[in-house]
Amino acid sequence: MSLSNLSIQKELLLGKTLSKLKLIASEMGLPAFVASQVAFWLYKTNIQSFDEMTNISKKARTLLAERFDLGIEAPIKVQQSQDGTKKYLYHAGINKFIETAYIPDENRNTLCVSSQVGCKMGCLFCATGRQGFQSQLAAGQILNQLRSLPEKETVTNIVFMGMGEPFDNLEAVMDAQEILTAEYGFNISVRKVTVSTIGIVPAMETFIRESKCNLAVSLHSPFDDERRRLMPIQHVFPIKDVIETISKADLGKYRRVSIEYIVFGGLNDTQKHVKELARLLNKIRCRINLIRFHPVPNVPLPPTDEVRLLEFQKALNAKGIVTTIRTSRGLDIDAACGLLSTKAMVKNENPDF
Repeated sequence: MSLSNLSIQKELLLGKTLSKLKLIASEMGLPAFVASQVAFWLYKTNIQSFDEMTNISKKARTLLAERFDLGIEAPIKVQQSQDGTKKYLYHAGINKFIETAYIPDENRNTLCVSSQVGCKMGCLFCATGRQGFQSQLAAGQILNQLRSLPEKETVTNIVFMGMGEPFDNLEAVMDAQEILTAEYGFNISVRKVTVSTIGIVPAMETFIRESKCNLAVSLHSPFDDERRRLMPIQHVFPIKDVIETISKADLGKYRRVSIEYIVFGGLNDTQKHVKELARLLNKIRCRINLIRFHPVPNVPLPPTDEVRLLEFQKALNAKGIVTTIRTSRGLDIDAACGLLSTKAMVKNENPDF
């Protein structure tokens, strides 16, 4: 069944945590152990139908199938870059699409998943934001981006850095990250899962308290006025409040905080930015990931040049902030997040393979 029709039909079974599966079993009058059996089939195997859940009674399978859809659907399109990066397109409703990036590297293979269809945050530089907000993804739709992936068995790292603001869809994201890291789920190390946010403080506090996954914060400028122009969320949750929240949190010894910083030429890559970043971040243990800006149609922001980018990195490292430059991948396949789904949405039809 197409995910484009699920919102008006059956609830997704994929994306249910073990506690929710136990509640479902109780509500349906099924033995409690059925919940663990269902979790096994959903998250430990590659089944495509209820009939394949062979150790669950036929009666139980019938009851489940009457109420739920498995929620497993293959991508409808894939683009492959010369560097090996693949960008997958998924249905997420009628004329709604999300995209997922599979990024292979020598030592790890990263999957960048989406958490919303579109986004309401309106960041100036973001192609997804130009779509506007369309709908939330259910936890199952988030997990389907891994579950249905041809390269599923090779994925080592998951990043919630695709379409949408994860903490604007907190319940689904929390369920998804639990299932990704739980023994009953995909059993991926919490150190290999990172959730990115522009800084929605109340949701971030919940995530820090209830999850052990890594946190990434999109900053892009340490100055209030400048960041407000780039990211309207600054009006509601100033970056100083975001950093203060992190500084007060008990993150443990191994949990990583990354500061995501898109570098725009002549705008946020000066020495005054270096000094203010050092001042702002001196109370937290973090690293900065510098990101090259890939032009988005009708966005009047210039990319920085390579010499200036390297000088900016060197200056930050000299201030004692571990700073890396993220390798640009998939430049030949609509690299900027949201471009592929925007093109599909505009076409108003299923893209051809």
